Amino acid sequence: MAQIRDRGLPRYAGSGSLYGFLTVLIIIEVAAITAQAYFLARAVTSLFQGTPIGEVLSSIGYFFAAFMIRYAVTHLQSMLAERFAARTARMLRNKLMQAYFRSGFIIRKKGTGHLVTLAMDGVDKVKAYAEIIGIRMIKTMVIPVVIAGFIWTLDVTSALILIATVPVVIMFMILLGKTAQAKADKQYDTYKRLSNHFIDSLKGLETLVFLGQSKKHAQRINKVNTDYRKATMSTLKVAFLSSFALDFFTSISIAFVAVGLGLRLIDGTVALFPALTILILAPEYFSPIKQVGKDYHATLDGQVAMGEINELLRDDEHSAESSDVGAMAKADSTDWSLSFTDVTVALDGKTLLDQVSLDIPEGWVGVIGSSGAGKSSLIHVLAGRLAPTSGTIRIGQEEVRSLDHRDWFDRIAYIPQQPYIFPLSLADNIRFYAPDATDKQVEKVIAQISLDDLVNSLPNGIHERIGEGGRALSGGQAQRVAIARALLSEKPVILLDEPTAHLDIETEYEIKQVMRELFRDKQVILATHRLHWMAVMDHIYMLDHGSIAASGTHEALVRGDNAYASFVKGRRGEML
Repeated sequence: MAQIRDRGLPRYAGSGSLYGFLTVLIIIEVAAITAQAYFLARAVTSLFQGTPIGEVLSSIGYFFAAFMIRYAVTHLQSMLAERFAARTARMLRNKLMQAYFRSGFIIRKKGTGHLVTLAMDGVDKVKAYAEIIGIRMIKTMVIPVVIAGFIWTLDVTSALILIATVPVVIMFMILLGKTAQAKADKQYDTYKRLSNHFIDSLKGLETLVFLGQSKKHAQRINKVNTDYRKATMSTLKVAFLSSFALDFFTSISIAFVAVGLGLRLIDGTVALFPALTILILAPEYFSPIKQVGKDYHATLDGQVAMGEINELLRDDEHSAESSDVGAMAKADSTDWSLSFTDVTVALDGKTLLDQVSLDIPEGWVGVIGSSGAGKSSLIHVLAGRLAPTSGTIRIGQEEVRSLDHRDWFDRIAYIPQQPYIFPLSLADNIRFYAPDATDKQVEKVIAQISLDDLVNSLPNGIHERIGEGGRALSGGQAQRVAIARALLSEKPVILLDEPTAHLDIETEYEIKQVMRELFRDKQVILATHRLHWMAVMDHIYMLDHGSIAASGTHEALVRGDNAYASFVKGRRGEML
């Protein structure tokens, strides 16, 4: 599959001034290259003609001065490009992290493994590309033109030979480059598959071991790794072949110039000084073209990574621009009633929600349905993590394109199936939504959610480190920490996505009682497939294949002839 590529010079903050400075420096560099060849040829010619060395010292001095200027300018070019690339890499990583945490749809679309790869290896490839490509492209446009023009003033025939061979070299570069690009695309596809596979394997390692599938999965990992190795070797073969072809054709071109000059030197139709100057400059004429050919293979991955990163950031910026519509208008409003009209969400050609229309009432709202019905997708829309493809969302009388803006985030607390425990203290984990909360406020919340026994067992109390590298928590304890976060935040809207799906019955019952007590005065929207929650809901929405199949109270729905009643009858064994 053809990859997205952003060819040409990278366009990021500061790129315009950088390319301007580089152009000036490269003009100085080509002047120094020409001066080097001129004074070196003059010194050698003078010595060959028997001129005393004392009279040649000035030419030798000028040669070394030009040499020092050339390499000082080259060093300055590399330093400027490296600083720009490093600054760009930091900027891209920051933007990727912001997009990662702001836009849930990006995570679903790209895959966690691929996003991690983009933020780490992908940005490094863009950095290498930005370091190399600016200097190489400007040199390719400036140095051959200036040198060809200077050689034209010395010998028209040699200049014509050099100019005529460039299209031939470029043609072979294009032919081999197309093949290399196809190979690199295949390699990058396998690399993305390997990265996603690796992250998914790490996330599910405990489950694989528990189910006894670890050895079988290891074979699949080995297959993906082998595919990537083969794709890499195939790409390297083409890269080495194209480098050889490029060196071969440029060497032939220089040989034509040298032979022509040699024959005319014998005939006496050209002098030694211009001939020697041209021979010194001929390799310099082809040097930028050869370097671009060699760097092309080194920057293919950089082009692809830059294309994907730019596309992802453009999608995120578009989403942010769309979601900010109406945000300030709601800032002073007291009407936060929420309604959906024909809201559809599609991702990668799959419809997650299909023309959903509903009004979110006050109190406890249950969203129920079988797996894949669209419950989590609806919660993600409510959490601002998914943007509707079509339809209308209203907050009060204000129409917004999505719920991804600060005013709405200030009102909601989100408790997922498996809340993340940061490798920080227990108190800092609970302060997630309220970082300025005092220790007394944290301790009050801990008492409310019955985490006293855990705190008493910790040597440092609420300041004990938990999570990775610290005290491990059970599923029930982690869920209580998530509840404590929401409670301490004092946010009026609580979103719950299968909050007890991975807990045992006893722990689930305890968590349910805690939430019913602590969140009794809040607006709670709970997505679950567990029927026993529905009996305590003020209103229920039944989802089926992304659409609203039934709506109402539990008592009214079970007495009617609807999808919810059929769902309940099919699961009579579950406690209500």
